[in-house]
Amino acid sequence: MAYKALYRKFRPTTFAETVGQEHITKTLKNQIIAGRVGHAYLFNGGRGTGKTTTAKILAKAINCLNPKDGEPCNECEICKGIMSGSLTDVVEMDAASNNSVEDIRSIREEVNFLPTLAKYRVYIIDEVHMLSTGAFNALLKTLEEPPEHVKFILATTEPQKIPPTILSRCQRFDFKKISNENIIKRLKIVCKESNIEATEGALNTIAVLSEGAMRDALSILERCIQDGDTKIDEDKVKDLVGIPKLTYISKLTEAIFDNNVENALQSTEDVLNEGKDVTNFLWEMIKYVKDILVYKTSKNTQIYNKEEIEKIQELAEKVSKERLLNIIYELSQLENEIKMSSQKIIMFQTGIIKLCMVHKNEGTEELENRIEKLEQAVKNGIVTTKTVTEKPKVTLEKNEPIKKAEISNKTEKKSTEKPAQAGSIQENWKNIVNDLKTSGKIMLYTNLMNTNAVEKNDMTVEIEFPNGITPFGKAVLEKSENINEIEKQVSIACGKEMRVKFVDTKKESAQSENNANSIEALAKNLDVPFNIIEE
Repeated sequence: MAYKALYRKFRPTTFAETVGQEHITKTLKNQIIAGRVGHAYLFNGGRGTGKTTTAKILAKAINCLNPKDGEPCNECEICKGIMSGSLTDVVEMDAASNNSVEDIRSIREEVNFLPTLAKYRVYIIDEVHMLSTGAFNALLKTLEEPPEHVKFILATTEPQKIPPTILSRCQRFDFKKISNENIIKRLKIVCKESNIEATEGALNTIAVLSEGAMRDALSILERCIQDGDTKIDEDKVKDLVGIPKLTYISKLTEAIFDNNVENALQSTEDVLNEGKDVTNFLWEMIKYVKDILVYKTSKNTQIYNKEEIEKIQELAEKVSKERLLNIIYELSQLENEIKMSSQKIIMFQTGIIKLCMVHKNEGTEELENRIEKLEQAVKNGIVTTKTVTEKPKVTLEKNEPIKKAEISNKTEKKSTEKPAQAGSIQENWKNIVNDLKTSGKIMLYTNLMNTNAVEKNDMTVEIEFPNGITPFGKAVLEKSENINEIEKQVSIACGKEMRVKFVDTKKESAQSENNANSIEALAKNLDVPFNIIEE
């Protein structure tokens, strides 16, 4: 007898045996019992979640000679013919390899013929999103108004690629990822019937690795017994799928947390000497750091024993949640870069070194900023006297003509006055603008040339534009990424977090002059000459 893979041997034959999709199987059974079976169905979901299996069970159930509570009997000639694939009334087509207009036209011609043995002619089209545009158009009319003896069951993993005109003509059912608990229950049944001895840890590991796909779980289980040994433990599962031992992952992760480049390189060397795949190792590292983050947040773990959980707790206390998120992001970036590189090992090693060095530099910079802030706070606490610029007292006196030049000079003097604590940003502003040019940010540089920076208060720095600012320049500068870059550079120069405000001093000066003209006009109209005198 020919060997049959576990996922085929233990494929469910009834709705009751289908795992984790009770919300769908219950609805389908009720439709069959009530005699309200639709003419077209769309089964959507991830790989290995039971779409094609459920389609075959549905085809059996609506054609079964002895159905019971909406379930097929699996004993009549119709059920046996469908299971063996010998019944021509149930056609299973793979749209990935049969996606042309001619393939669909052949279906359109066949639907006009009555079924040979079964009650309904059923077409199961797998991966239907692979059909061409012309094929979808050819299917459209038949799918909308098929003969009464025809049923369509479409299955896909990417429903967004299916035209809305097709979607609107189908009853859609979304298959969920199967939970780890349900996968483990099913694996225990398979192991019992196949005389496989698997530990609880091994089954748990298989369930996690399958990522909600029952077919993947059975395939992993089958790989574990290919050597003839029916005893499976956790280490055997990890070794077969190429997962490095947790000790390697833990050591490298700890080295990154400690910014220890030497230990990190030694750990990567140990992994490479074991012959482990770099991509798999990175995937495991990302998952491990994610599990540390989850444990730090909610104390939840999935596949770890007591000793491993203690190590995770020790590592979680070393780092912040923000740094864990950054490491996950950077490892993911490294994984993407490695996929595109022909020098995977070199990229992997340099990426790990960079990861250690980046966080080392970030930590030093953060410490320096904190020290600088503390020094500033101490300074502010000791020096209690502040320089206060008093506003001049103004009186109006009759019989003196108004002096426009005096008002103009006063407004100019006021606009160029600088606060007492605005030294650092003023001195560094030209360097900041020049650095933007050096770093390639030409648009920012050209719009900030010939400008001045003034620290107005503890939170705000005003960028003054003596020559005015154009609407285009303002639009460029007010883009979120440009604002963030300017505020970042200004905050570094000031030693604290600052916000920036753009000030058109040319426009303000013109407005002040207009105000002076208004006062002079008012004086002339009233015929009351007066002057502004400072006491």
